[in-house]
Amino acid sequence: MRRRPAPILLTSLLLSAPLLAGCSGSSEDDVRSAAEAFLEDWAAGETEAAAGATTDPGTATALLEQTAADLPGATLSPELGEVTVEDETATVGWTASWALAAAPEWTYEGTLRLREGDEAWEVVAEPAMVHPELGEGQHLELARSLPERAPITDAAGAPLFTETEVVNVGVAKGQETDLPALAQALAAATGTDAAKIVADVQAAPEGQFVPVISLRRPQFEAIRAQVFDLPGAVFPTDTRPLAPSPRFAEALLGRVGAATAEIIEESADDGVARYAAGDQVGLSGLQRALQEQLTGTAGFTVSVVSTDEGTADAGREIAAVEPVPGEPVRTPLVRSIQEAADAAVAGESRPTHLVVVRPGTGEILAVSSNEIADAGNALTGQFPPGSSMKAITATALLSSGALTPSTAVPCPGTTVVDGREFENQDQFDLGTVPFTEAFAQSCNTTFIQQGLELPDAALAEAAAAYGVGTDWQLPVDVFGGKVPSDSTGTTKAANAIGQGQVLMSPAQMALVAAGIASGTPAAPVEVVGGEPAGAAPAGPSAEVLEALRPMMRQVVLSGTATALADRGEVFGKTGTAEYGSNTPPDSHGWFVGYRLGGAGGDLAFAVLVEGGQSSSAAVAVTDAFLGAVR
Repeated sequence: MRRRPAPILLTSLLLSAPLLAGCSGSSEDDVRSAAEAFLEDWAAGETEAAAGATTDPGTATALLEQTAADLPGATLSPELGEVTVEDETATVGWTASWALAAAPEWTYEGTLRLREGDEAWEVVAEPAMVHPELGEGQHLELARSLPERAPITDAAGAPLFTETEVVNVGVAKGQETDLPALAQALAAATGTDAAKIVADVQAAPEGQFVPVISLRRPQFEAIRAQVFDLPGAVFPTDTRPLAPSPRFAEALLGRVGAATAEIIEESADDGVARYAAGDQVGLSGLQRALQEQLTGTAGFTVSVVSTDEGTADAGREIAAVEPVPGEPVRTPLVRSIQEAADAAVAGESRPTHLVVVRPGTGEILAVSSNEIADAGNALTGQFPPGSSMKAITATALLSSGALTPSTAVPCPGTTVVDGREFENQDQFDLGTVPFTEAFAQSCNTTFIQQGLELPDAALAEAAAAYGVGTDWQLPVDVFGGKVPSDSTGTTKAANAIGQGQVLMSPAQMALVAAGIASGTPAAPVEVVGGEPAGAAPAGPSAEVLEALRPMMRQVVLSGTATALADRGEVFGKTGTAEYGSNTPPDSHGWFVGYRLGGAGGDLAFAVLVEGGQSSSAAVAVTDAFLGAVR
């Protein structure tokens, strides 16, 4: 559906290059020079100089100023055409090319009439010098028309954003009776910053609406009683394209809203902005990264209307360019999986993230964060992975040939490296056990002792086989992880258990799990049919993966994630990652794994509960997710 055209405001700017001067010495040359000087001054915004070169400077000034108001922000580039001289009169054909702000270029053919004055040729001051169809008592009216924003769709092709009513909570400057109290009340109800509300209102002109926050209707109704009767608070409504819920894949999809000054400035090409104030544009995520593809191109109409404001004049259209719709963007998101992920993270009171990836393809099926979390951390967060890193360390150990799943390995309660003591949780001591059991019970000391026997670069090489460390080229950034290749001593020991200098994002850990599940690690996919994010990782050998998978299954059957034993054929690795300087240290909780078959098909996933203190919090979120997938 075509939107109603909306008027915009722009101003005349300078010519990008001066017109070529004609040769002097003849009437034709003099006419050309006079026309050229007039157009050059007009295009440069030198209204007084341009009007001074006409038969009636006062009339010309009014016409040029009116045109600048009619075509605000536009840049004129004129080109002279044929010159005809008859006694004391002449005509000069010219081409007007207007680079309209936030709209396509408007070009038309015009004619200037000139008369020979006492000292030089002068342009006749008349409306037709602006446009050949402009007459006395008339001016131009420009209106932009915007196409419907193209949809971002889910994997099935269904649009994920629909026009939704929003309530714009704000302050009417001048109507407030106690600004500090009003700001405090609005901040308490909406979670915004009271000091910023005060500053914004104080900086606004009298009578202006000062926005505080935009809320979906259900969100507003939940706080209506707290804010509705506050003196100075106002609540205009409008509609906006919104995802199914406020947190639905927010980190990936992003938001749509009114164009900011920064976005308008960034869109400028040769000084002409692509967007205008009030345009609905992508503010984050795919909506912003693929803004040009989604938004299409604005159109416009130019009409001749009466200058008499008291006259009902619908105008006469003299030019029109239809808006060009944008092109849809299809994501691999699966709505039912995303909704299950959203429901699972919502049950955790601490910041929580869940990313789901399709094994074998790298397609991102869900990106979820709960309300308290910074949604961006699901894709770009940099966190120590703790013992979930042992899936990669085990890959390195199995690849080295030094161990098999059945190899007997010691699992003491503590171990010392270069004077630093490392311990298992609560210093549990398993004695000597098969490598599979040390993995299932998440024995730190086993992995430290065995990891120290590896070449310094082995852990980084094993991680790289799953794509860790790759600078993925995606519309929305994904942190590919960091595993140093030159660590030694205590740092090398800590890296083996996902501490030290190792950092991961939930998205990258989900990709690791997907690579283990399928045997063919893949680059992440955010847009179906988009440019590859990078080369597919090489992956470990089939023999290594065949050994690793039963170890990950044992984590669920008899190890640290038995709470998932009834959720189908689930494989995984728990992780508790210490951080900060508190004593005892705080910890993040992780679960990284995959499920074969069942609702949703094969799924790989990573759950991070920031400050979860143990992996059990992440296991509980995983349990809720797998139970909710339909």
